[in-house]
Amino acid sequence: MTTRAYLNVEHSLTGRRWIGPGPEGQRLAEAMAQQTRLPLPLCQTLVARGVPPDQAAAFLAPQLRDLLPDPLTLRDMDKATARFLHAVKTRQRIAVFADYDVDGGTSAALLITWLRAMGRPATLYIPDRIDEGYGPNVPAMQALGAAHDLIICVDCGTLSHEPIAAAGCDVVVLDHHLGAETLPPALAVVNPNRQDETGDLAHLCAASVVFLMLVEANRQLRAEGVQGPDLMAMLDLVALATVADVAPLIGVNRALVRQGLKVMARRDRVGLKALADIARMDQAPSPYALGFVLGPRVNAGGRIGQADLGARLLATDDPREAAALAERLDNLNTERREIEAQVRDAAMAQAEARGLDAPLVWAAEEGWHPGVVGIVASRLKEATHRPAIVIGFEDGIGKGSGRSISGVDLGAAVQRLAAEGLLIKGGGHKMAAGLTVERAKLEPAMARLADLLARQGAGDGGPGDLRIDSLLAPGAVTPDLIEQIEAAGPFGASAPAPRFAFADVAVSGRRIGEKHLRLTVSDGLGGRLEAVAFGAFDTPLGPALENPGHRRFHLTGRLELNHWNGRSKPQLRLEDAAEA
Repeated sequence: MTTRAYLNVEHSLTGRRWIGPGPEGQRLAEAMAQQTRLPLPLCQTLVARGVPPDQAAAFLAPQLRDLLPDPLTLRDMDKATARFLHAVKTRQRIAVFADYDVDGGTSAALLITWLRAMGRPATLYIPDRIDEGYGPNVPAMQALGAAHDLIICVDCGTLSHEPIAAAGCDVVVLDHHLGAETLPPALAVVNPNRQDETGDLAHLCAASVVFLMLVEANRQLRAEGVQGPDLMAMLDLVALATVADVAPLIGVNRALVRQGLKVMARRDRVGLKALADIARMDQAPSPYALGFVLGPRVNAGGRIGQADLGARLLATDDPREAAALAERLDNLNTERREIEAQVRDAAMAQAEARGLDAPLVWAAEEGWHPGVVGIVASRLKEATHRPAIVIGFEDGIGKGSGRSISGVDLGAAVQRLAAEGLLIKGGGHKMAAGLTVERAKLEPAMARLADLLARQGAGDGGPGDLRIDSLLAPGAVTPDLIEQIEAAGPFGASAPAPRFAFADVAVSGRRIGEKHLRLTVSDGLGGRLEAVAFGAFDTPLGPALENPGHRRFHLTGRLELNHWNGRSKPQLRLEDAAEA
C-alpha cells in the first residue's frame, strides 16, 4: 500500500514526492511532549531518532564520560598501547604513516601532538596520492623501518600485508577500514571493522580509534603516577575527522563532535585558527563548517598538492608556519574546485547518458584527476540518491572513488569485487570506498558492483522521495525553538537535521547574485519567516518563487539561525516547494 504524499505533494517543483511522519510517530511525539514538556517539533525530531521519553534528557545532553567505550574492548588495543608506551619511555624512534585525507591527517596530528607534549618527536609520512596511492607501500615502509623502531599506520594498513611485512620493524595499525579474513603481520591491528570484532564500534573513524588508544595510554600512565597530555583539548581534531569522514553522528560520535566543537570554538589550535581565519569563518564552528569549510581545505593538499600539508597544519604549534600552510591549502582548494567543476560536468553528462535510475551511478574517463574523483562521486550520489563511482584512467589503469547512501555498504561490495579478481585492489567502509581497475575489466566490474548493490536495496528508493519531519507555522519559528532543536544534534551523516514543512504560504522573493534567492514567507495571520534558497536558479525553484504572483506554496527545508551584524534571526534553508 502506497503511503499518501505529505500535503498531497506527489510532484514538487523539483520533481519529488513528499513523505511525512506516520500517525504512530505523531502520537509518540505528542505523548513525549506531554510527558517531558519539550516543544512538539523537538519531540518529533527525537522520536524520529528512536529516543524514548525517559532518555530524552540524556540524549539532549550527551556526556562523553557516559558514552566513551573502554578502549580495551577493541582487539589488540592492549598490545598497541603497550608497544606505544614502551617506545615513548625508552625514547625509541617513532614514525607515523597516515592516509592523505582529513581522517588520516587528524589521526597523525593527534599522535604528534600527544608525543610532543611528552617531549618525544615523531616522523610524519604521508604517501603521494598519484605516485604512491593509498596506504603503505613497500619502498616507503622499508625506508621508514630502516630508520625507526616503531611505525604506527593510521587510517590505513588493514589490508597492507606485503608492505607491513617489508617494514623490518614493529608496526601498529590504528584503522577503521573494512578488514579482510586475514590480517597483515603487524604487532597489533586495532580496527572496529575487523571481521572478528562485534561491530558495536563500527561507526568510529580512525581518529577516534587513535583517541581511544591515547585514552588507554593516559590511563596506564596515571596508574604509574605520571600525568599524560590533556586529551580533552584534542577533541577538536576528533570532531573534524568524524564529520569530514562522514562517520555517522550516533552514539559516542555525537558526544565527541559536540565536545570537539566547544574545544574548537576556543581557537587554541594554531593550525585550525589560521585555517578558519583564511576561510573567513566568523561564527562558532558547526558540523557544516567542519564538513564544507575546514575539511575541504585540509584535504586539498592530499588531493592536488603536497600530501602532508594538512597534517602538518593540524600538528604545528608555530603560528607563522600555520599561517603559511593555511594560505597554501586555501589556494589549493580554489584550484581543486576548478578541476572538480570540469570533471563533475563531464561525469554527470556521462552518468545521465548511461541512466540515473540504476542501482549504481558511475562515470570513467582518461585523465580525470584522481584527487577529485571522490568529491565528484559525492556530487553524483547527492544528485541521484544512488551509490556513485567515479574513475580516472591513466595508461590503462583506473583509480576511482565511490560514495554510498544510507543502508548500502559500498566498502564490502568493492572488497568483494577485488576478491573476485575484477579489481586490482579495492576497499573502504560503508559510506566510501576506493578502487583500482584495469580498463578491460571496467564494464564487467561496474555491472557486478551494480548487482551487488541492488541486492542491498540500492535503487529501490527514488530521488523523488523527500522525507519531512513535521509541519510548522512561520510564526512559531523563534531563535529559542531553533536552539532547542539543535540540542538534538549535532546533525550530519545518519542523523540529518529535521526537515520542516510550511503549508499554504505566500512568498515574495528577490535574487541574490546569479543563482541564489532570498524569500519572505507569510501565512496571512501575521506570521513571517525569512528563507534562503542557495543555487535556486540552477533548479525550477528560482524562476517559480522569484515572481510568484498570487500563487501560494507549500515550502520545506531546514531551520537555522542567521547571524548578521551581531544579531541572530530565524531562517529557513529552503530545499523544495510545491504549489498549494
